[in-house]
Amino acid sequence: MCMPLVAANDVVSAMNTASPQGLYATRVKVQPMAVHGIARRVKWLILIACLGIYYLLPWLRWDRGPNAPNQAVLLDIWERRFYLFWIELWPQDIYLLTGFLIIAALSLFLVTAMFGRVWCGYTCPQTVWTDLFMWVERLIEGDRNARIRLDAAPMSASKLARRIAKHAVWLGIAFWTGGAWIMYYVDAPTVVGEFWTGRADMSVYFFTGLFTATTYLLAGWAREQVCTYMCPWPRFQSAMFDEQTLVVTYQGWRGEPRGHGRREPASALKTSDLANKLGDCVDCSACVQACPTGIDIRDGIQLECIGCGLCVDACNHVMDKSGGTPWLITWDTLARQQAKAEGRSEKFRLVRPRTVLYAGLLLIGLVLLSVAMVSRSRFDVTILHDRAPLFVRLADGSLRNGYEVKLANKLPEPGHFSLSVRGLADARLSLAEQVRPPAASVDIDVERDSVGDARVLLEARPADLHDGAAVFDFVVTNKDTGKQTLYRSRFMGPSGGSTR
Repeated sequence: MCMPLVAANDVVSAMNTASPQGLYATRVKVQPMAVHGIARRVKWLILIACLGIYYLLPWLRWDRGPNAPNQAVLLDIWERRFYLFWIELWPQDIYLLTGFLIIAALSLFLVTAMFGRVWCGYTCPQTVWTDLFMWVERLIEGDRNARIRLDAAPMSASKLARRIAKHAVWLGIAFWTGGAWIMYYVDAPTVVGEFWTGRADMSVYFFTGLFTATTYLLAGWAREQVCTYMCPWPRFQSAMFDEQTLVVTYQGWRGEPRGHGRREPASALKTSDLANKLGDCVDCSACVQACPTGIDIRDGIQLECIGCGLCVDACNHVMDKSGGTPWLITWDTLARQQAKAEGRSEKFRLVRPRTVLYAGLLLIGLVLLSVAMVSRSRFDVTILHDRAPLFVRLADGSLRNGYEVKLANKLPEPGHFSLSVRGLADARLSLAEQVRPPAASVDIDVERDSVGDARVLLEARPADLHDGAAVFDFVVTNKDTGKQTLYRSRFMGPSGGSTR
């Protein structure tokens, strides 16, 4: 049956004249209330540990011998060295850093598959510093209800003083956070002294200010918006969850129907009233008021939930006061919750295809990284042929090529090396900066933990040149240990010619 033409036109007209709905809603400020319980205690312990490590680690010393930095963790970009306790990484070891990041990612995947977003709720820097900032805010402006009243109140001397005090402390924390981050890249005692005496590099002041501003804005103002809109991790985590993932969950089968009022035991109710019996949830909204992202956990698993468990503490507190059974909100799996709703029992299964896959990949990654760490070379050779001229013909008819030799000595003691040639007839070597006659080998000394550069001139009379080049090997011999390293190179000359 077709709609009459007039009626259709009326519908289209109504759609065109309806007021458009906005795609974006104004942010509703989240004012979490203070709670006490197991989740809050664990969060305090982890917060103290994380902040202690972050602020104090740059001051930890590690003896690496004379003329070497003694900071335990130092990411020295200027000298192109990363020092992590006993580990020293060079630019050539960037693949190891990549391996560390892969191991960290696989560990996060495994933990998320088993226990949900514990990283987000307890150890993420955004969570840690936001928790610290909210503690300061609560200390100065009061708990949730007091802060809401303060926000609604007109500006006064008392309100202005509280706001100035809060933001001053926030900026102080942010400044120390930004300064501590710089200490991971420059020796901590040195940069602190230079900073306060005005002798530090301008980049130190710039990045300290930058990290101060970002910490202040993200932890003080953005807060839950970082977790909801800026961080990509909530979008990834859904691919790692399954029905056996341990998450913060509301036991709806036990709590519904929710409502205010006194709960009567089932034995005291008439048969006709059992169908209308209230669940354990008293609909107090304490879980919503305690949530740092402002969600209602009773609506199920949501993208904004960071798995901190503060709603668990809030609900348990209400249950204790009202005489109800605690753990209405708890840590559990969807499979177990479904089984409980149906009156069945279900075990929490840590071992399942998803966790076995992540654990297997993590184990393989750890083994490969360990092998790479143990077998990595402490000495690298790089030899580059001069681009121009490719060769020079000498008065005696022989040819000469120039090479740039770089010897990276990663050992904690000086290296003494000898450079010779294998596979090239009548080869003679000399150093461009030394006035000495060419010889079968040249000596190159390299300081500890440094790169030695030398320009080497190679004279030879190759019997035959294929396409204007002869392939040979440079031989670098460690004069202290006798270990030899070969580097394949080419000797250039006229195409299709012979020097004999």
